[in-house]
Amino acid sequence: MHWLLLVLAGLCECGFTTCLKLSDGLKHRGWAAAFVLLSIVSFALLTLAARKIPLGTAYAVWTGIGAFGTAAIGIVWFKDPATFWRVAFLVGLIGCIIGLKVVSPDAE
Repeated sequence: MHWLLLVLAGLCECGFTTCLKLSDGLKHRGWAAAFVLLSIVSFALLTLAARKIPLGTAYAVWTGIGAFGTAAIGIVWFKDPATFWRVAFLVGLIGCIIGLKVVSPDAE
């Protein structure tokens, strides 16, 4: 359950970074409000997950999911460059996130 909360927290991080981009410097109120809401939800879920998952692991996984997801969103929707090395390192990041899950003690 705590790992699911952590994944949801990471996905909310992808959402709040995307809303931050779409808010155009917080000028668009709807996107700015979504940014604030998703930020709060993301941090709340991270806090709940960190009750049972070691803090360093939880934070690394949370930021990893957020970094990978935000980069993927940038590539797909905002036409950020998808160079070979950029994609290779993003795949490596996912490998590291999976590795942290595999070597972490069970949260439940």
